[in-house]
Amino acid sequence: MLEWGRRGSFSSGQFDMKAALILLGSFTLLATLLPLLRMEVWWIRIFDFPRLQITLLAVAVLILYPLVWESGSVWEALFIVLLAASTLYQIGRMLPYTPLWKKQVQQSRQPSKGPSLRLLIANVCMPNRNGPRLLEIIRQTDPDLILIIEADRWWQSELDLLEKSHPFMGRHPLENTYGMLLYSRFELSGPQVRFLVQEDVPSIHTGVRLPSGREIALHCLHPRPPAPTQHPRSTERDVELLIVGKEVRGSEKPVIVAGDLNDVAWSRTTRLFRKISGLLDPRIGRTFLNTFHAKYPFMRWPLDHVFHSPHFRLIELKRLPYFGSDHFPILAALNLEPEAAAEQEKPQPHPGDRKEAEEKIKRN
Repeated sequence: MLEWGRRGSFSSGQFDMKAALILLGSFTLLATLLPLLRMEVWWIRIFDFPRLQITLLAVAVLILYPLVWESGSVWEALFIVLLAASTLYQIGRMLPYTPLWKKQVQQSRQPSKGPSLRLLIANVCMPNRNGPRLLEIIRQTDPDLILIIEADRWWQSELDLLEKSHPFMGRHPLENTYGMLLYSRFELSGPQVRFLVQEDVPSIHTGVRLPSGREIALHCLHPRPPAPTQHPRSTERDVELLIVGKEVRGSEKPVIVAGDLNDVAWSRTTRLFRKISGLLDPRIGRTFLNTFHAKYPFMRWPLDHVFHSPHFRLIELKRLPYFGSDHFPILAALNLEPEAAAEQEKPQPHPGDRKEAEEKIKRN
């Protein structure tokens, strides 16, 4: 309980609350500053993820701190100023993924006329065995392309029912949570399973021939995340994204890069990938599209991504229902509209961005 002691001093209750607020506020400052370092160790890169949670914690401290503030304290004033500045910085990082920002990808003007495709991405969480529910979601959403991540042989046997409706496939099931399956209603041109950085982490790369005859390039990724139980640094994840980014920038074909990238939309790595690749993010100006962790509402961030070249406009982008995985599946419906490439500005790298990307790739 907060109350004044004799001579205007703070009671022990106030002192305890003040100490707790200073501790929490200091943590949010540290969590804001650490990601600014370009170090790739997991315990620094992990703070790229919970920006919303860090911001909410900082706002709570800013609201409660006036209850225990000793007037005239320069140090406390500096603490509040730094906390407010860090809160504004965090908000600035997330703001592009809200309706307050200009949409990077235009809404389709002719969704019923142009060559469109519907792509469903589902990280199934390999031990999860709720295949019937995922198949029901697929039936309800009727995607043209289905990308399954963390697929083992059990998941392949469960989902091979899709061969009837999606006869074109690229499959590489694994028992290490990095298996991948691709089912397509449209013809696949030269599908390849590649191991871009690590020999046990595959990716699928293929052409997709649309019913109109136009061919697009599809790159499906699931790099290993920086984590104490997975990998102690983010280097390999970052390098895989940047290798693909360099490859697709000069592509004459329309391009889509999709998957669970084990990185958040607002991180330095993902922003660098967009600049190097020149691909657009349909979430900008719309939504976070948080997909992980499906079981813990307060600890969610956007790990599953769809990036594409300016040749496409957006028809629909949404998160799909829970089916037992730690990820929600997502559906992206895109329309291939040739004039869009001239009307949608693609990200441009600065010389420093190119240098940073090359240095990362060489360090691997």
